[in-house]
Amino acid sequence: QVKLVESGGGLVQPEESPRLSCLASELTFEDLHMAWFRQAPGKEREGVACIAWNGNSYYADSVKGRFTISRDNAKNTVYLQMNSLKPEDTAVYFCAAGGGCGPGPLWEWSYTYWGQGTQVTVSS
Repeated sequence: QVKLVESGGGLVQPEESPRLSCLASELTFEDLHMAWFRQAPGKEREGVACIAWNGNSYYADSVKGRFTISRDNAKNTVYLQMNSLKPEDTAVYFCAAGGGCGPGPLWEWSYTYWGQGTQVTVSS
């Protein structure tokens, strides 16, 4: 059974730089595009970043230059490094696998596998 498990969230201050991790199991990780989505209170889930199987990465305008997505195929893990945090980054962050990844919108409907999410709350 495919499983995605996120970790690394919590209550963080704007000057902190947390890194989210997503450990994947029971899938051919190196062949799949991976992505991070987030859902803020009262809002729809939105795409944050994706990384293709070949390492190419793409970002939502709202996080470009502040967040970095990366992957370690040997560890079946995808990461989201979060810098220069803002209160509006507060959300539940979800890891997803198996969807599309390229320039343009990141569509959640294209992703097959999802983690349970990890809460990130940015507050000073």
